[in-house]
Amino acid sequence: MFLNYIKNFITKKIIINSLSNVKLLISEHSIKTVGLLIDESYFFERQALVKELLNNKIKESDINVLVFRDNIKKNEVFDYPVFSPNDLSWTAIFKKQEVNEFIAQDFDLLINYYDTEKVSLLLASHQSKAKFKVGFSSVDKRINHFMITTNAENHTVFIEELFKYLKILNKIE
Repeated sequence: MFLNYIKNFITKKIIINSLSNVKLLISEHSIKTVGLLIDESYFFERQALVKELLNNKIKESDINVLVFRDNIKKNEVFDYPVFSPNDLSWTAIFKKQEVNEFIAQDFDLLINYYDTEKVSLLLASHQSKAKFKVGFSSVDKRINHFMITTNAENHTVFIEELFKYLKILNKIE
């Protein structure tokens, strides 16, 4: 327990130091590919969230999902990529290949669907190569380009607000 606290503290220091050097690069391209980073420790409506994206004319093949869980049982099997705090090394590097592949993808839009700051989620969001990052206003303002003020339980409100502003910003057609 104490070692996890120290590991989180060290990783958070690494993130904070690298956030001070962040340069805002916003793409003028429209959104086609979407990355979805979800904290499933308390939000279990992953399918409903994906369905909302599909209802807003995003193709299912263009949506890539990565799910975070606080605890993963040993024999638990998932049909989607999942990671936990155990997949993060002491030097703030992800051990799991699925997480590294997700981070390396050049998404047009990354939806950081978590409203509680957790070190693993912050690091994955920060390291992502996405061109435009969207999340909740309760998370560090330097992580996302655009923030929506609501809570994670209101996924329909979040998606409605997101697509309303994406239209205003000429990010979708």
